[in-house]
Amino acid sequence: MTADPAALANTLPKDFRFGVATAAYQIEGAIDEDGRKASIWDTFSATPGRVINGDTGAVACDHYHRQASDLDLIKQYGVDAYRFSIAWPRVVPDGRGAVNEKGLDWYDRLVDGLLARDLQAFPTLYHWDLPQALQDKGGWTHRDTAYAFAEYTHAVVSRIGDRIDALATFNEPFCSCYLGHLWGIHAPGSSDVATAMRTVHVTNLAHGLGVQAALTVRSDLPMGIVLNPVALSSATDSAEDTAAAERHFQMFNGAFFSPIFEGCYDDELLDALGQHLGIEAGDLATIQQPLDWWGLNYYTPTCVADNRRDDSEFPHTTEVEATTNGERTDIGWEIDASAMTRVLVQLNSRYTLPPCYVTENGACYNMGPDNSGAIDDQPRLDYLASHIAAVADAIEQDVDVRGYFAWSLMDNYEWAEGYTMRFGLTHVDYDTQVRTIKKSGHWFSELATAQALR
Repeated sequence: MTADPAALANTLPKDFRFGVATAAYQIEGAIDEDGRKASIWDTFSATPGRVINGDTGAVACDHYHRQASDLDLIKQYGVDAYRFSIAWPRVVPDGRGAVNEKGLDWYDRLVDGLLARDLQAFPTLYHWDLPQALQDKGGWTHRDTAYAFAEYTHAVVSRIGDRIDALATFNEPFCSCYLGHLWGIHAPGSSDVATAMRTVHVTNLAHGLGVQAALTVRSDLPMGIVLNPVALSSATDSAEDTAAAERHFQMFNGAFFSPIFEGCYDDELLDALGQHLGIEAGDLATIQQPLDWWGLNYYTPTCVADNRRDDSEFPHTTEVEATTNGERTDIGWEIDASAMTRVLVQLNSRYTLPPCYVTENGACYNMGPDNSGAIDDQPRLDYLASHIAAVADAIEQDVDVRGYFAWSLMDNYEWAEGYTMRFGLTHVDYDTQVRTIKKSGHWFSELATAQALR
């Protein structure tokens, strides 16, 4: 593995794209301006005990008021593309019904700003910020939410669809379904397996309906979805642990990949939890829409062992240490770049997948400015270099990966961790909103520039 930007670029296809990524609730702020109404994350973060330090996204990086200068920052990086998300409660504040033109105006300016800077636009329609008005009616447990999502999609694509380069329906439904409804770590904070599985199916249905809605407006729009599959290994080669890894796969990967790409749910998942999904006639055909691309978000490996106790719940697994190197980021996640290669190869051998973009990859390191104002985050640089090399390894093994978006453009609101964890290539002083490119950011800019010059 080399960290030399030009040498690393030379391991990738000449048309490989580099970009940076963000999400609306994590950077925009302005939660009650220009007609935006509450999202489930506004409610969740304002609930005592849910988020470290009681932090909320009310201001975040103030991107709503700093759009132009932040777009200049992206341009300064020399990347090809920007992946961002659109805030549903900013566009359709009540979830259904009246469209907020001022909200759409803001994203209109964003897309035009990208075009003016010769940057490609890769928006995501849903990055976890469901309008609270829909949550009050059942949220992702209610089938109507899937149809509301299709209406929202239609409104967005009708306004900006002519100027965007690719569109993702959802970001990491694993998180919104399981972290939000099975483990209660994320909004809306429920902890119930039946509820979680219901949200899995309604989310999958919304994806299919959203693809259909987008294509009725712009039939040639490249459609995809962003998934964060667990990069699985089993603790041992025993039959018990191997079977456990398969169950774990079906629960956390197959619940999305199988219906989206094959039009079915996996057998063991159906046998154990299918009664909670709420599948109706025609749903699976709706979910299995042809896609032009899919996005991989990868950060850390997962290793599981069998845990078939009488009181354990499906998938009857226990997560164990995945690596022996002891390396972890500041958020506590294990580091293993080879697992990124492995998950790409595994998924492409198991499913017939369209081309892939790495839509998120990055590392949490919390170092701040030194006395000179510089931020030396060498561990993040090393992480990025090793993982981009892992992408090159996957391409060598015939996985069609078209590009890589670093997470994240800037430090931001890290969900339940509040502002305590920093993933940015750019440091944000939350008191002054001053942006400072870190060492890793300068390196990533050199890499993007080297790629562009090939």
